[in-house]
Amino acid sequence: MSWTDERVETLKRMWNEGQSASQIAKELGGVTRNAVIGKVHRLGLSNRAGVAPTPQPTAKPAEAPATEAAAQPEPEATDQPEQEKAPIPMSQARRAIIPAGQPLPPQPSANEISPEALAKVSEVEKGAKKLSLMELTERTCKWPVGDPATDDFWFCGLPVQQGKPYCEAHVGVAFQPMSSRRDRRR
Repeated sequence: MSWTDERVETLKRMWNEGQSASQIAKELGGVTRNAVIGKVHRLGLSNRAGVAPTPQPTAKPAEAPATEAAAQPEPEATDQPEQEKAPIPMSQARRAIIPAGQPLPPQPSANEISPEALAKVSEVEKGAKKLSLMELTERTCKWPVGDPATDDFWFCGLPVQQGKPYCEAHVGVAFQPMSSRRDRRR
């Protein structure tokens, strides 16, 4: 199927009338809904924000009108001009999306960890074995310290707590009870 000038004009007319991509595809024949959406996008046609979407029945009732056009309700006329209509609020999930190149919002950080735990960690790290990755075993603390891109990077290396990958001090920082984390958010 190719997009002839006639088919493109039909698509444009039906799109501007508020017809759905499925309805346009059915009218044109030999084209899918997704092909219609792609062509609309490539043509740069309006996203029809001011047009109320037409309901799409899942099954045609027995007493359905003879033509699809008769079944379509007229878009409601309003007293407001197009540009004065109230904007549709974005959903909560949509607001959480951060465009590329923008700074991230503040993330949970060390300031949420109890001062006692931080003091204990700094004391323990003074006496750490400062192992490299190749020196780690299942019995050594695998807590990373520093920037991996520098020569000053190392792992704690102290004896691990039973069933954990870290020593006692680092377990206190890494594994916090659920209730204390919940309390901090309030």
